[in-house]
Amino acid sequence: MKCCGAQAWARAMAERRPFKDADSMFEDADNVFELLSDEDWMTAFRAHPKIGEQKAGDEQSEAALRWSAQEQSQTVTAPVGVLQALAAANREYEERFGFIFIVCATGRTADQMLSIIKQRITNPPAAEFRIAAKEQKRITQLRLQKLLDSLASS
Repeated sequence: MKCCGAQAWARAMAERRPFKDADSMFEDADNVFELLSDEDWMTAFRAHPKIGEQKAGDEQSEAALRWSAQEQSQTVTAPVGVLQALAAANREYEERFGFIFIVCATGRTADQMLSIIKQRITNPPAAEFRIAAKEQKRITQLRLQKLLDSLASS
């Protein structure tokens, strides 16, 4: 659940344990994503804070909160005007699509994310849902790696 807020995904991954190696775990993660319903994806999306914010729609674990903060770390130093524009774009996006803007924020500045949301807000809803799901998969893969790294250093 630290890696992906969709309970169906977490349950299916737990059932596949033990994994032969990290590569097989990442492959299984992708395969499980293909089995998720639209509602499962929506649950995963709700587990993220909006870009530029700290609190997710659904409750997050301490590790997930820490990882979200790391992933969005470049928004901390963003000018107020950019953060206000992101907040407005987040509201517009959510009104248009019915879910929050999902983007793999790691290594991206607030300006870059603002540019991305402005581009994506013009997408047809079905296409945007698929893009958001692809971004969710990228975030989950990064978080799986963080989980492995944290276990290796324990």
